[in-house]
Amino acid sequence: MESTFFGTFDLASLSIWLFWIFFALLIYYLQTENMREGYPLENDDGTQSANQGPFPVPDPKTFKLPHGRGEVTVPGPDYQSRGEVALRRTNPANGYPLEPTGDPMVDGVGPASWAKRRDIPELDGHGHPKIVPMGAMDGYRVSAGRDPRGLPVQAGDNEVVGEITDMWLDAPEQLVRYLEMELDEAHGGGKRLVPIHFCKIKADRVKINAIFGKHFKAVPITKSPNQITLLEEEKISAYYAGGILYASQDRLDPALG
Repeated sequence: MESTFFGTFDLASLSIWLFWIFFALLIYYLQTENMREGYPLENDDGTQSANQGPFPVPDPKTFKLPHGRGEVTVPGPDYQSRGEVALRRTNPANGYPLEPTGDPMVDGVGPASWAKRRDIPELDGHGHPKIVPMGAMDGYRVSAGRDPRGLPVQAGDNEVVGEITDMWLDAPEQLVRYLEMELDEAHGGGKRLVPIHFCKIKADRVKINAIFGKHFKAVPITKSPNQITLLEEEKISAYYAGGILYASQDRLDPALG
């Protein structure tokens, strides 16, 4: 009798089992790769969590960053760790809120918290800074809406604190990200940036409800007049965001209907 090589072996069953094995290995690989950032998990107090999940933390892998910005190894040292922050626990158990111990807007906690990103500008695909002042760029103009330059800046308590002097663009996206203002001496003097999303551009003024006049002098300042770094973006945006809750006691108190 003649016999085939596989005999009565079920090739269809082999194919489906190979597929399921491949699929399980793919899930395992993708999940472990997904755990390169943010792991090992930590408790609220910064200690390492005993439960890291059903999948193991992957071995460190080194990535080369574009535009000659060095290398980064993950999982690795937590470069974004801020160490001790001005917060205290309200309960020894995890999950309970933490409360500020100082000025939360200045300390950068709660709604005013920020991540310790790299203190370098974000770059576009060609290695140029993405966010630049419109006054330093040729070929850009306001094609729709109001041009806020020259308008006074009014704080959340209706104090006039300065004047809009420029707009900072995300050049590749052709969007306005920040407004630049010149503060008067009574409110700190010098230039400050405010994210466009915190501004209400009216016909005769630019209203910033997030913070009050007394807060503008503490708005973080950029190191360069023509660039903003990732860390500076974090701190500036967080300061205004924190003001939505922390600018006054009225905003902190419960709202009763």
